[in-house]
Amino acid sequence: MSKQPLVEVDQLMKYFNIGGGATLKAVNNISFSIQQGETLGVVGESGCGKSTAGRTILRLYEPTTGQVRFEGTNIYDLSGSKLKAMRREMQMIFQDPYASLNPRMTVSDIIAEPLLIHNLNASRAERKKRVEDLLDLVGLNAEHATRYPHEFSGGQRQRIGIARALAVNPKFIICDEPISALDVSIQAQVVNLLQDLQRDLGLTYLFIAHDLSMVKHISDRVAVMYLGKVVELATSEELYANPQHPYTRALLSAIPIPDPEVEATKERVVLKGDLPSPINPPSGCHFRTRCPMATEKCASVEPELVETKSGHFAACHYI
Repeated sequence: MSKQPLVEVDQLMKYFNIGGGATLKAVNNISFSIQQGETLGVVGESGCGKSTAGRTILRLYEPTTGQVRFEGTNIYDLSGSKLKAMRREMQMIFQDPYASLNPRMTVSDIIAEPLLIHNLNASRAERKKRVEDLLDLVGLNAEHATRYPHEFSGGQRQRIGIARALAVNPKFIICDEPISALDVSIQAQVVNLLQDLQRDLGLTYLFIAHDLSMVKHISDRVAVMYLGKVVELATSEELYANPQHPYTRALLSAIPIPDPEVEATKERVVLKGDLPSPINPPSGCHFRTRCPMATEKCASVEPELVETKSGHFAACHYI
């Protein structure tokens, strides 16, 4: 791995003005880096800001404040042809394979569209060959190119979405819950495909999900988000073996264990209450309203994300 990270996210915030003077704090001051060839998993409950963070990192949303540096360049400073060139390097695989493909376009047109936008494979014959190569790469047949999205299963559609993301030879791909809309039997196939592509093409992933067991399988490191903030960050093995933040411990306790005897004796951490609104988050530690360890200090002082041991970061006053 190179010493300089491929992607550096620095104090990134994304707020939405929702009218009536109210502000939704979807992403609230997050920082992390991703090395070349690494997979960083991002997990958390629905509504914690995972997908918004991913889209803001790619500049599909403009940030409120903060920086995202790709190979040392802040992408928010770019415009025109320089921004277009940067977009070739960073692509996204969307969550819903039914909504992310244009139903009026053939598979060939869907996959070739990025080639046309970026003026790659100029001739029709070159584009046809590139589309066929990409279909083969993701486990589909060349004859699928002339069909329309409605003729495919969810797993096949997601493979088409992956092929589209790969068309311009990106270095970095954000996978926004790419398996959550798929049957369980298909999920492992798609994750294995993503791992094979990463190995063969040298890709770097930000893998957003709420399935913790799948994130453990694919990720080198894992960031846990709660209400717009990163509350814990560590290597996959370290996080699952030694979770330090009470929210992470609660999430991990919910993962079923295949062994019935171990499952029966496992201590289950049940969180009280509902996820607070990002429009009006709790003072101090955002997690305090559901935390069994919360004290008065948690209500008044926001904990910083600090390194509690080598490579393991957590945001809690009582670690």
